[in-house]
Amino acid sequence: MMAATSDEQSSMESSRTNSGQNQTIDRLKMLYPMVNEDETPLPRSWSPKDKYNYIGLSQNNLRVHYKGFGKTHKDAASVRTTHSIPAACGLYYFEVKIVSKGRDGYMGIGLSAHGVNVNRLPGWDKYSYGYHGDDGHSFCSSGTGQPYGPTFTTGDVIGCGVNLVDNTAFYTKNGHHLGIAFTDLPPNLYPTVGLQTPGEVVDANFGQTPFVFDIGDMINELRVRTRLQIINYPTPDHGQGQWQAVLHKMVSTYLVHHGYCDTAEAFANSTGQVFEEDFNSIKNRQKILKLVLAGRMGEAIELTSRLYPGLLERDPNLMFALKCRQFVEMVNGSDSEVNQNNNDNQTSVIQSTKTYNKLSANGNVEEMNLNNTINGSTDQPFINGQIEDDVEMEENTMNNINGIKNNTNGYQNGNPNSNGYKCINGEDIDMEIDSANQNQNNNSNTNNNGLCNNTESQNSTIKSSKKQLCGGNKQAIEKMLEFGRQLYSQSIHLRQQYGKNEANKKMLQDAFSLLAYSNPWNSPVGWQLDPQERETVCARLNSAILESTNLPRRPPLEVAISHARELLRLMSGAGLGACGFAVVDNIIQY
Repeated sequence: MMAATSDEQSSMESSRTNSGQNQTIDRLKMLYPMVNEDETPLPRSWSPKDKYNYIGLSQNNLRVHYKGFGKTHKDAASVRTTHSIPAACGLYYFEVKIVSKGRDGYMGIGLSAHGVNVNRLPGWDKYSYGYHGDDGHSFCSSGTGQPYGPTFTTGDVIGCGVNLVDNTAFYTKNGHHLGIAFTDLPPNLYPTVGLQTPGEVVDANFGQTPFVFDIGDMINELRVRTRLQIINYPTPDHGQGQWQAVLHKMVSTYLVHHGYCDTAEAFANSTGQVFEEDFNSIKNRQKILKLVLAGRMGEAIELTSRLYPGLLERDPNLMFALKCRQFVEMVNGSDSEVNQNNNDNQTSVIQSTKTYNKLSANGNVEEMNLNNTINGSTDQPFINGQIEDDVEMEENTMNNINGIKNNTNGYQNGNPNSNGYKCINGEDIDMEIDSANQNQNNNSNTNNNGLCNNTESQNSTIKSSKKQLCGGNKQAIEKMLEFGRQLYSQSIHLRQQYGKNEANKKMLQDAFSLLAYSNPWNSPVGWQLDPQERETVCARLNSAILESTNLPRRPPLEVAISHARELLRLMSGAGLGACGFAVVDNIIQY
């Protein structure tokens, strides 16, 4: 069994945690994290089309058996994988187990380019490379082999690795490295096996299960080598201290951009930086960002309008996004519009909305969703009937609501492209505890004057900690519903004035769909209630404010990182395997 690297082990543990015990782990994504399979799919099985007719496939196209006559070399047959090896793998490896050597064991394992004759064993023709079991020779685009390694037979496991940084190939036998077999390899090669005599059967492992050979050390070696090449790359000398000054400027602008005022001021004092933005303006942005990250969207919108008059009016799509987020925060009980007196008249979502049971079947989207909840469909979103055409929420588009959250909706923590916004405790973003949380903490104080009192207090604590729509307050729910009607009207106005906007339509669908569940937090659309989702609209608002004051929407540090990622993508397309180990985030953390 392959001894996984520490990075791979942690990734495997994370995958188990995130995907659940019943789902299989995609080891290929862990082996080749830099590969974008939407653009360059990984080889995962043999191709039922790209093979000679003497080749038979079974077991999900991973087992190959020979079904020809096997009288002469003209009866040789090969098969290639469905896809070529992506350069972004950096180091690619697969293994073949010899289930049966058959009559003579005339088997070849290796690589070939698209279009190479499959009525031959790998290695015999140009752009074809193979290691053969009957004599242990390696064949490099020639019918004449060279002594390379031992022969192999039934029960042996032969591995083939491609170093896409050096463009070399090596083989292993039963977990032992046999040395480099080929150099100066061309790009876009396919894993290939060839058989020639009856009874020959082999199984392939493209990484779906652990390898016999431990490739972890080789991967780590290439990763360290690539990192050192980047760090030690010679840069032109533009004068003593100039590079340091540039880096200081990039760090300073990053801190200022995201409103880390205290840190930015301390850094500026120690490095002699000068702010391009007025310090009061930075403070103002920080106040707004804090409100957004605390879920207090109404206050954030009001403060933005007061400090930056006309900004939101000039960008109606931004205003709509902020209002959609405000609706979500109302459902969450976080927005100040519904966060007052949340402990009054606490009840369940269905009980607190019974007064709206007489809604029209042809009403607004939020009314229909709520009506569906009232009528007892507490686990499935509303999809009955035709949704109003004004926002084009047809039945087929509503089906998207039942799916998994689109990863592009949010920013990932720890990613430099995430624009730095995180709901964390700290000097720069020290979120205020909202009144709902304070009330919950007050209610959790227990009375220790006896077992009965303790039990009653514990039950009260558990009950009070259960999340409820708008904090369980009836008046807050009424405000939320009225706000939803206004938001719906705004969406119609935007569509009539500016035309269709798919992003706005999806935001409205997702937000209103929260009302279709008695427990929105535990629903397919409940991801919207995660505080991390505030980061997206927070970054968008911050960029708009900066642009309105003639400052860059993005700091130079983030632009540089984006350029680096794009360069890696271009390297992958150009067949430069080093991109498989030049992970931008790892370089930054080094």
